[in-house]
Amino acid sequence: MADDKQFYSKPFIVLCWLIAAVGGLMFGYDIGISGGVTAMDDFLLKFFPAVYAKKRFAREDNYCKFDDQRVQLFTSSLYLAALVSSFFASKVCTKYGRKQTMLVASGFYLIGVALNAAANNLIMLIVGRILLGFGVGFGNEAVPVFLSEIAPLNYRGAVNILFQLFVTIGILCANLVNFFVSEFHPWGWRLALGLAGVPAFMLFLGSFVIPDTPTSLIERGQLQNGRTILQKIRRTEEIDNEYNQIVHASELAHQVKNPFKKLAQPSSRPPLVIGMLMQVFQQFTGINAIMFYAPVLFQTVGFKNDASLLSSVIIGLVNVFSTLVSIKTVDKFGRRALLLQACCQMFITQAVIGIILLTDLKTTGSLGHVEAIVVVLLVCLFVMSFAWSWGPLGWLIPSETFPLETRTTGFAFAVSSNMFFTFVIAQAFLSMMCHMRATIFFFFAAWILVMGLFVVFFLPETKNVPIDDMNERVWKQHWFWKKYMDCDHDENGHKVPNQVHP
Repeated sequence: MADDKQFYSKPFIVLCWLIAAVGGLMFGYDIGISGGVTAMDDFLLKFFPAVYAKKRFAREDNYCKFDDQRVQLFTSSLYLAALVSSFFASKVCTKYGRKQTMLVASGFYLIGVALNAAANNLIMLIVGRILLGFGVGFGNEAVPVFLSEIAPLNYRGAVNILFQLFVTIGILCANLVNFFVSEFHPWGWRLALGLAGVPAFMLFLGSFVIPDTPTSLIERGQLQNGRTILQKIRRTEEIDNEYNQIVHASELAHQVKNPFKKLAQPSSRPPLVIGMLMQVFQQFTGINAIMFYAPVLFQTVGFKNDASLLSSVIIGLVNVFSTLVSIKTVDKFGRRALLLQACCQMFITQAVIGIILLTDLKTTGSLGHVEAIVVVLLVCLFVMSFAWSWGPLGWLIPSETFPLETRTTGFAFAVSSNMFFTFVIAQAFLSMMCHMRATIFFFFAAWILVMGLFVVFFLPETKNVPIDDMNERVWKQHWFWKKYMDCDHDENGHKVPNQVHP
């Protein structure tokens, strides 16, 4: 082996993973901060006075306390913007690389943060949220792909889950900020929104430090540079097999002039369908409903404002430490085992929460002290199981299953699906809670049952499979998906054989 000095040090390689994962910190902070800010009286008084009046002076309905479409639009407009921007991000990611896409993401996010923190009217607030959405769309497109491509095979799951770990850390930081700034009148909400600029600035600076992935460099014709970076991040010159796989995948990718048409071919259906459904199911666990509105939820079951925010901090800690469990176990036990275990735990907790609220929480009044504590514990158990399963694996599985020729475009569909259904849940949750009341938890429990059946029958295991060898070793071996793998057609409708790696 050549002198080690020409290779990256192990700490630098880990630093590259962590810098990229800061994109998850931006996303998580926003998820956590939105619910807390919309529960602050100063914020409501300035932008949503009618909601403030209803909260403070009207006779309150436990389930309809904050049912206002404009409040929901503040939260959900970001995700609609992220949905649209993810497709532009896929083009940037392919043409200019994963690294440049993360740089663009941080730029959008910083501008959005500035507008939000300085907002004096609702229009300025919403425009800022939309720019934040562009940042989230670009970041969520580039970061999971970057992590999957740069990670060693045996640790791909753990490295990719750093994204979700940083999402959970972002949520925790936001909950802590909400707890401490809620007493800073009347500008606490400005500080809460402005601090979102910290992770964005970290990603902005870090984007100048990290290398692009070997796959991205080779895909863009920089073969020698790609080989050099691959040697540096693997810390060895013995990279011929992996390098040849990437080059071959790149050659196939260059034959695909229109990745959207390629995605429409039957052979692209398995990763596309699974990638999109993973995002749908991730949102219909009910997790973002709980994370967005945890302060509101705990006020509903009887906690006062400070106590509800403190309970959200506790949930944030559970979220972070449970994601660490996923990092430790995903490459050991595999993806399916974590998903199925979590389905059982999430189904039970959602159903029991629904039963308690249906039985004991009336339109007015609150739960007893014991019942309220039980609800908080059940929410923690729910978050725990989500955090080591559907949370991180919802991003990991789509990022590792698409072939190179459709990787960024296919992953854009996964990201946009996530953003669309996050938008749907964020926009609809408070209204759903108002009309469905406690039965909303049975609604999510039913979806969790469907998710478990989906994993049992349709989700193959991808643990320890090279990222550019999924077709041969995963899709062509699966009882259901293998029938799609030899059915592609050319522009004249003639059947064509799929090309595979040698």
